[in-house]
Amino acid sequence: MNDHLVSVITPAYKAEKTIAETIRSVQAQTYPDWEMLVVDDGSPDGTAGVVAQFALEDPRVRLIRQANAGPAMARQAALEQARGRYVAFLDSDDLWLPEKLARQLEFMSQYQAAISYTSFRRIRADGSGAGHRIRIPARLTYRQLLGNTALATSTVLIDRALTGDFQMTKTYYDDFVLWLEILKRGHVALGLNEDLMRYRVMGLSVSRNKGRSARMVWGTYREIERLSLPVSAFHFVRYAVNAWRKYRTF
Repeated sequence: MNDHLVSVITPAYKAEKTIAETIRSVQAQTYPDWEMLVVDDGSPDGTAGVVAQFALEDPRVRLIRQANAGPAMARQAALEQARGRYVAFLDSDDLWLPEKLARQLEFMSQYQAAISYTSFRRIRADGSGAGHRIRIPARLTYRQLLGNTALATSTVLIDRALTGDFQMTKTYYDDFVLWLEILKRGHVALGLNEDLMRYRVMGLSVSRNKGRSARMVWGTYREIERLSLPVSAFHFVRYAVNAWRKYRTF
């Protein structure tokens, strides 16, 4: 494991229109010691070709291909080849601001954080119109995260030297399940309240299907975390209220 290297994990499916801008936002980082592992999850469009061209020109960008298996297994495929002490997640349609890695690594070093997250803004599908700044809590424990939506995937950075190894779970909210697994080990997630990421709102994004999302969160409580019915209901209400506050305005 390389102590200074950040492994950026990006699952990509039908991302031909957005993946180039996403990769460029990583190449624009002021912190230079990173590798980006983009997993083409069996896309029927030109996603793999776009990533392959970047990989030819910049050896820090690596293309991994697999038959379509979903984002959890795509992230797992990248994790199995990641060489960095630090693991960052970046979805194929989101963007980082140039200081993202530098500021977050400095913050984690200062507080000896095992996992951290940042503030961000939403943008429209065409990249226009940055919305209001999504503010975040300063810290989250396992129990607090059960009822909160504060950890946006593309803001999260993990120090594997502190958390130990981990794997993705094949489920709809594999990212949420991973954060919970790490916090269950006794770690506290620390929030850097600086605007460092752009979350692209795609009309067809699965995360925009609120009804399905609600069912999947409930399923995470009951089937993966094995919470009782009353405890699940308590956290679900908190989760729904926090999600409404977070996204009530663009």
